[in-house]
Amino acid sequence: MRVRDRVPRTSSSLSGRDGRGSSHGDWFSSPHRQELLSLYAEVDGLLQGWACACTAGQTDPRCCRFDETGREPYPTRVELEEVVHATRLVPSLPRNARRLPLARRSGQAPCPLLTRDGRCSIYAARPLGCRTFFCREAHGPDGPRSKAPRDAIAAIGRRIADLSARFSPRDPHPRPLVRALGTMLR
Repeated sequence: MRVRDRVPRTSSSLSGRDGRGSSHGDWFSSPHRQELLSLYAEVDGLLQGWACACTAGQTDPRCCRFDETGREPYPTRVELEEVVHATRLVPSLPRNARRLPLARRSGQAPCPLLTRDGRCSIYAARPLGCRTFFCREAHGPDGPRSKAPRDAIAAIGRRIADLSARFSPRDPHPRPLVRALGTMLR
Protein backbone atom coordinates (compact mmCIF):
# COMPACT_ATOMS: atom_id res chain seq x y z
CA MET A 1 0.00 0.00 0.00
CA ARG A 2 1.36 3.40 -0.94
CA VAL A 3 1.64 6.12 1.72
CA ARG A 4 -0.84 8.35 -0.08
CA ASP A 5 -3.41 5.54 0.04
CA ARG A 6 -3.22 5.49 3.85
CA VAL A 7 -4.04 9.17 4.28
CA PRO A 8 -7.68 9.77 5.16
CA ARG A 9 -9.53 12.23 3.01
CA THR A 10 -11.08 14.96 5.09
CA SER A 11 -12.30 18.48 4.64
CA SER A 12 -10.19 19.76 7.55
CA SER A 13 -7.08 20.05 5.42
CA LEU A 14 -5.02 23.14 6.11
CA SER A 15 -5.21 24.16 2.50
CA GLY A 16 -8.93 23.44 2.34
CA ARG A 17 -9.73 26.18 4.87
CA ASP A 18 -9.17 29.04 2.51
CA GLY A 19 -10.08 27.18 -0.65
CA ARG A 20 -6.53 27.16 -1.96
CA GLY A 21 -4.04 24.36 -2.24
CA SER A 22 -4.95 20.71 -2.39
CA SER A 23 -7.01 18.08 -0.63
CA HIS A 24 -5.27 15.36 1.38
CA GLY A 25 -5.20 12.91 -1.49
CA ASP A 26 -3.96 15.50 -3.95
CA TRP A 27 -1.18 16.80 -1.68
CA PHE A 28 0.99 13.73 -2.22
CA SER A 29 1.12 14.32 -5.97
CA SER A 30 1.08 18.11 -5.74
CA PRO A 31 3.82 20.00 -7.60
CA HIS A 32 4.11 22.23 -4.51
CA ARG A 33 4.93 19.19 -2.40
CA GLN A 34 7.40 17.88 -4.95
CA GLU A 35 9.19 21.23 -5.00
CA LEU A 36 9.22 21.42 -1.20
CA LEU A 37 10.67 17.91 -0.91
CA SER A 38 13.31 18.83 -3.49
CA LEU A 39 14.29 21.89 -1.44
CA TYR A 40 14.43 19.77 1.71
CA ALA A 41 16.71 17.32 -0.12
CA GLU A 42 19.03 20.20 -1.04
CA VAL A 43 19.25 21.27 2.61
CA ASP A 44 19.80 17.69 3.74
CA GLY A 45 22.61 17.41 1.18
CA LEU A 46 24.23 20.62 2.43
CA LEU A 47 24.08 19.34 6.00
CA GLN A 48 25.27 15.83 5.27
CA GLY A 49 27.77 14.90 7.94
CA TRP A 50 26.26 17.28 10.48
CA ALA A 51 24.78 15.73 13.61
CA CYS A 52 23.16 16.54 16.92
CA ALA A 53 21.14 14.58 19.46
CA CYS A 54 18.20 14.45 17.05
CA THR A 55 20.13 12.84 14.23
CA ALA A 56 22.43 10.72 16.35
CA GLY A 57 19.49 8.60 17.54
CA GLN A 58 19.55 9.94 21.08
CA THR A 59 16.25 10.13 22.88
CA ASP A 60 16.57 13.55 24.52
CA PRO A 61 17.02 15.99 21.64
CA ARG A 62 17.78 19.41 23.14
CA CYS A 63 16.90 21.32 19.98
CA CYS A 64 13.36 19.98 20.26
CA ARG A 65 12.96 21.51 23.75
CA PHE A 66 11.85 24.99 22.82
CA ASP A 67 11.89 26.41 26.34
CA GLU A 68 15.46 25.25 26.83
CA THR A 69 16.81 26.56 23.54
CA GLY A 70 14.67 29.68 23.46
CA ARG A 71 13.99 28.89 19.81
CA GLU A 72 11.06 27.39 17.99
CA PRO A 73 10.80 26.67 14.27
CA TYR A 74 8.59 29.04 12.25
CA PRO A 75 7.43 26.96 9.28
CA THR A 76 5.73 28.54 6.30
CA ARG A 77 2.25 27.59 5.11
CA VAL A 78 3.49 25.10 2.54
CA GLU A 79 5.72 23.44 5.15
CA LEU A 80 2.79 23.23 7.54
CA GLU A 81 0.78 21.45 4.86
CA GLU A 82 3.46 18.75 4.76
CA VAL A 83 3.50 18.57 8.57
CA VAL A 84 -0.30 18.19 8.76
CA HIS A 85 -0.29 15.36 6.27
CA ALA A 86 2.64 13.66 8.00
CA THR A 87 0.86 13.81 11.36
CA ARG A 88 -2.11 12.00 9.84
CA LEU A 89 0.19 9.09 8.99
CA VAL A 90 1.26 8.65 12.62
CA PRO A 91 -1.41 6.60 14.38
CA SER A 92 -0.09 7.47 17.85
CA LEU A 93 -0.56 11.23 17.36
CA PRO A 94 -3.93 12.66 18.38
CA ARG A 95 -6.04 14.18 15.63
CA ASN A 96 -7.11 16.97 17.96
CA ALA A 97 -4.56 19.64 18.92
CA ARG A 98 -5.89 19.74 22.47
CA ARG A 99 -4.61 16.22 22.94
CA LEU A 100 -1.07 16.87 21.74
CA PRO A 101 1.51 16.25 24.48
CA LEU A 102 2.21 19.85 25.45
CA ALA A 103 2.60 19.15 29.16
CA ARG A 104 5.67 20.78 30.66
CA ARG A 105 8.20 18.56 32.33
CA SER A 106 10.78 20.19 34.60
CA GLY A 107 10.02 23.59 33.09
CA GLN A 108 10.67 22.35 29.56
CA ALA A 109 8.16 22.33 26.74
CA PRO A 110 9.19 19.69 24.22
CA CYS A 111 7.98 19.74 20.65
CA PRO A 112 4.49 18.21 20.63
CA LEU A 113 5.51 15.99 17.72
CA LEU A 114 8.04 14.02 19.78
CA THR A 115 7.10 10.46 20.59
CA ARG A 116 7.06 9.17 24.16
CA ASP A 117 10.63 7.98 23.70
CA GLY A 118 11.74 11.43 22.53
CA ARG A 119 11.97 10.77 18.77
CA CYS A 120 10.48 13.00 16.08
CA SER A 121 7.29 11.35 14.86
CA ILE A 122 7.43 13.17 11.51
CA TYR A 123 11.22 13.24 10.99
CA ALA A 124 11.09 12.88 7.19
CA ALA A 125 8.55 15.73 6.94
CA ARG A 126 10.11 18.07 9.52
CA PRO A 127 10.24 21.75 8.51
CA LEU A 128 13.37 23.64 7.45
CA GLY A 129 13.89 25.05 10.94
CA CYS A 130 14.05 21.53 12.35
CA ARG A 131 16.55 20.47 9.69
CA THR A 132 19.06 23.23 10.29
CA PHE A 133 20.39 22.25 13.72
CA PHE A 134 19.87 25.18 16.02
CA CYS A 135 21.04 23.32 19.11
CA ARG A 136 24.44 23.98 20.66
CA GLU A 137 25.49 20.35 20.39
CA ALA A 138 25.37 20.37 16.58
CA HIS A 139 28.65 19.66 14.88
CA GLY A 140 29.76 19.24 11.30
CA PRO A 141 31.91 16.71 9.49
CA ASP A 142 35.05 18.52 10.68
CA GLY A 143 33.94 18.51 14.31
CA PRO A 144 32.98 21.54 16.42
CA ARG A 145 34.92 23.93 14.18
CA SER A 146 32.81 23.15 11.12
CA LYS A 147 31.11 26.14 9.55
CA ALA A 148 27.48 25.66 8.61
CA PRO A 149 26.64 26.66 5.02
CA ARG A 150 24.40 29.47 6.30
CA ASP A 151 24.24 31.48 3.06
CA ALA A 152 23.17 28.46 1.02
CA ILE A 153 20.60 27.47 3.67
CA ALA A 154 19.25 31.05 3.77
CA ALA A 155 18.88 31.00 -0.02
CA ILE A 156 16.87 27.77 0.21
CA GLY A 157 14.78 29.35 2.98
CA ARG A 158 13.94 32.20 0.59
CA ARG A 159 12.97 29.70 -2.09
CA ILE A 160 10.67 27.95 0.40
CA ALA A 161 9.12 31.33 1.27
CA ASP A 162 8.54 31.98 -2.46
CA LEU A 163 6.99 28.52 -2.83
CA SER A 164 4.74 29.20 0.14
CA ALA A 165 3.60 32.47 -1.45
CA ARG A 166 2.62 30.58 -4.60
CA PHE A 167 0.97 27.80 -2.59
CA SER A 168 -1.08 30.08 -0.36
CA PRO A 169 -1.01 33.68 -1.61
CA ARG A 170 -3.41 34.83 1.12
CA ASP A 171 -1.37 33.44 4.00
CA PRO A 172 2.17 32.33 3.10
CA HIS A 173 3.92 33.65 6.20
CA PRO A 174 5.83 31.64 8.79
CA ARG A 175 4.33 31.11 12.23
CA PRO A 176 5.46 29.40 15.47
CA LEU A 177 5.18 25.64 15.08
CA VAL A 178 3.30 24.90 18.29
CA ARG A 179 0.71 27.64 17.75
CA ALA A 180 0.26 26.57 14.12
CA LEU A 181 -0.29 22.95 15.17
CA GLY A 182 -2.93 24.11 17.63
CA THR A 183 -4.77 25.88 14.81
CA MET A 184 -4.36 23.24 12.14
CA LEU A 185 -5.18 20.06 14.01
CA ARG A 186 -8.63 21.06 15.24
